[in-house]
Amino acid sequence: MAAGTMEKTFLGHPRGLVILFLTEMWERFSYYGMRSILLFYLTRHFLFGDTPAYGIYSAYISLIYISPIIGGFVADRYLGFKRAILLGGILIACGHAGMAFEGAQATIDAAGTVARDGFALQILYLSLALIITGTGLLKANISSIVGSLYAEGDRRRDAGFTLFYMGINIGAFIASLTCAWLGETYGWSWGFGAAGIGMALGVVTFILGRGWLEGKGMPPDPVALERRVLGPMTLNQIVILGCVLMVLPVWLLVQNSVIVGGALGIAGGLAILAVVIYATMKLEPVARDRVFAILILMPFHSLFWAFFEQTGTSMALFADRGVELSLFGLAVAPGQIQAINPLCIILFAPVIAWIWLWLDRMGREPHIPLKFALGLLQIGLGFFVFVIGIEMTAQGDKVGLGWLAFGILLHSTGELCISPVGLSAVTKLSLARIGGLMMGVWFLSNAFANYGAGLIAMTASIEHAPGEEVDVVQALPIYGEMFYSVGWVAVGSAALLMVLSPLLRKLMHGVR
Repeated sequence: MAAGTMEKTFLGHPRGLVILFLTEMWERFSYYGMRSILLFYLTRHFLFGDTPAYGIYSAYISLIYISPIIGGFVADRYLGFKRAILLGGILIACGHAGMAFEGAQATIDAAGTVARDGFALQILYLSLALIITGTGLLKANISSIVGSLYAEGDRRRDAGFTLFYMGINIGAFIASLTCAWLGETYGWSWGFGAAGIGMALGVVTFILGRGWLEGKGMPPDPVALERRVLGPMTLNQIVILGCVLMVLPVWLLVQNSVIVGGALGIAGGLAILAVVIYATMKLEPVARDRVFAILILMPFHSLFWAFFEQTGTSMALFADRGVELSLFGLAVAPGQIQAINPLCIILFAPVIAWIWLWLDRMGREPHIPLKFALGLLQIGLGFFVFVIGIEMTAQGDKVGLGWLAFGILLHSTGELCISPVGLSAVTKLSLARIGGLMMGVWFLSNAFANYGAGLIAMTASIEHAPGEEVDVVQALPIYGEMFYSVGWVAVGSAALLMVLSPLLRKLMHGVR
């Protein structure tokens, strides 16, 4: 029990955080396990070139992050956080089960034409659509429940989100090692199948531990939800059916990154306009200013993640083509490189959480905008490390793994200054009645980021025949030029945010 209260706690935090920690850990296991081999699956199994593979990848990741807008609305208005999370987990598990069907290996004829297994390719797209739809229902809403565990003004909130974020990265670390190794060693279906088992464990964990949430995340009107509104069907059943049917349009969208880009622009513009109108007309001045602060932070948040998500695109192929993948004499699978980031988060998340609390006790904790600026600065420096590694490598040789690891370390410490802090800021700056929607809009900035990440990665696309190995002499200058440009944009954005920091602090009205 927390001192002086009836709150049941675990390590000083509400015990419901344990269930959310474990559920998100397994969901992230499934997501990052699949992500660690997705680009290689597209380029090696289906023999897509760099540019179309980046297009499919960016369409998928963008839709992953735009879907929480709908998921947040459904939870706020109808299902509540608990039911939305459970339905989302089931859909994700089904999607990963579909990914385990890989079909026939693509082939190339004498004329250089690629022949792909069309049925297997459609199963891939359908599986991605299931994962996208499920993530929309789960991702924003589980973060919103974490915020609801803490009362307004509770100083433990930022530390709680950082610990929650560490759970995400435990799942990502184990998945990147396990699924990438299984996919490379035994076949793609083994890697994707392992990701599906992880999500199934997450669903079971959430079902068994829902009681620890102690009433948090219930539907806003449980009675109305059980009323019959269409023959024998209740409103609850209709909403669930509607969520499942959303898979069909997403199935079509994930196959066309151009349409996704246009839809993202329209949906993003409308969502932001709706939030601005609502804040202007319905909220009192302090609440309105805080919403505006969220909207100003969003572009910087998007920039950070557009650069960070090179991990799954240009940096993945850079590691495969231009980095000496060996550790203490042991070969490392390209997808396993993605385990470096979550390992850094696991090691440094408790340290960063402690530093924030220590600085808070001294009255010197950086404000949210400054933490964001620190994150952008560090990711920019990380890209400069890659550039230095490339410049110091003899022509014809590959870059040492240490350069890649050090750059990713800087990306990871930058991530700890932005991601958990951003999630916590949205829950602190938003009113409870629009918490799910604002979390969805916040994840919309990730959707823009991931679509932008694909466009950035395309600037480093290397033209080569399908299935042909890319020469390291050709590859390294192309990657180095892109990393150099990204580094300077990140550092410049950090400087701009520092200039805007006083305005943002004023709009936040005391929220730190």
